[in-house]
Amino acid sequence: MDRSGLDYLLNWHTRKNRKPIVIRGARQVGKSYLVRLFCKKNDLDLFELNLEYMSEYHSCFETNDVKEIINLLEIKAGKEIKPGKTLLFLDEIQAYPKLLPMLRYFYEKIPELHIIAAGSLLEFFMENMSSSMPVGRIEYLNLGPMSFKEFLTGLERKKLRDVLENYEIQNEIHPAIHEELNKLYKIYLCVGGMPEAVETYKDTHSFLEVDRVKQNILSTYQDDFNKYGSRIETSIIQKVFNRLPAQVGQKLKYTNIDRDLSSTQIKNVLHLFELAKIYHPVKHSASNGIPIRAETNDKFQKVLFLDVGLYNKACGLSYNEIMDTKDLNLVNKGSVSEQFIGQQLLYRNEFFEQPELFYWCRQKAQSSAEVDFVITCGSQIIPIEVKSGKTGTLKSLNMFLHEKKQSLGLRFNSDLPSLLNANFTAPNTSGTYRLLSLPHYLVEETSRILKTILY
Repeated sequence: MDRSGLDYLLNWHTRKNRKPIVIRGARQVGKSYLVRLFCKKNDLDLFELNLEYMSEYHSCFETNDVKEIINLLEIKAGKEIKPGKTLLFLDEIQAYPKLLPMLRYFYEKIPELHIIAAGSLLEFFMENMSSSMPVGRIEYLNLGPMSFKEFLTGLERKKLRDVLENYEIQNEIHPAIHEELNKLYKIYLCVGGMPEAVETYKDTHSFLEVDRVKQNILSTYQDDFNKYGSRIETSIIQKVFNRLPAQVGQKLKYTNIDRDLSSTQIKNVLHLFELAKIYHPVKHSASNGIPIRAETNDKFQKVLFLDVGLYNKACGLSYNEIMDTKDLNLVNKGSVSEQFIGQQLLYRNEFFEQPELFYWCRQKAQSSAEVDFVITCGSQIIPIEVKSGKTGTLKSLNMFLHEKKQSLGLRFNSDLPSLLNANFTAPNTSGTYRLLSLPHYLVEETSRILKTILY
């Protein structure tokens, strides 16, 4: 199955000032698969070392002389490493942490050699050795689960992907195509974007088999808890993990996770989950100007789980509850749609950019409001409301637009796309704003469509 990261690696491959690249992402999002596929498609010889299972190679890296390292690797493996033709893949590099700072020497001494590093729980080690990381000598590729468009490609529905990528707001989507894309959107909600789950669905079309895969992935994450360090008891980590998915779509309150745990305990566990990339905080931003991250308040945040398919499995939702209902508002109060949109928006920027996402809320007596997500498009701040069905009030969106003096709001729902002038309906407001409505399946085209409207 192709991944969008292939194009990014191809650009990296042909760059003159190419640096070693470190792939960051949760366990089983397809980091190793991406590297192997890239080598296959670009006729590169793959020299792959899994430093967790091949500890006998650790001694090869006990010198800072990279040419000596290459010589030792060639002798031990009985395989030649040719700069420019070989890709050295250091998988599970966290198993030999002092190798990370050494990547700078490869860049400085053998810049023509392709080097990629990756590893599960890599962020734990990078956090502890931030002062010795080779800043300016490596670059990053942030990899998440397969997106909805990648899912379509994986199911060999490229024509439908072309429909999304060529859509313009002034065009109409045929009802039959809209119906098919909505059906596939629901299937994606059930399957999710973990590559093994997608491949299993492609091969079997069995949600039962997909559930087995997703449960195995969740179990693998839990098996990792004993690798999180000795700072927190595994039983406490397990408690928070069990309750975390149910918090998606809500403002995070520690008491909703476990009243018997202290706020410090829960906060520390969430930090570990953030490092493991299985949880992403959606932070509140006052959103008065750009960059919106400059006005974040860490005390207010919402939960975004790694993947919508894993989220459904962890919450005990069955595929029947999703596929057979016409109104997804009835499924976990619509949070499944918010998880989907957030998951796609989180990785909407370039692969080298750190994934981040924000929302807006106002806590005032009798005048509270919350906008699901806030993004930027150029210099414009765009509030986003997510509706699971075709309808739903836009009170908070109205309040945000009026208060921030913005003129364009975005709504995701299950209806056909539209752009219209709408009247402010919030109390003590008047005038109109433009409302862009997009079906959920067009979320990855958000930036492109917004640019055609704004500029």
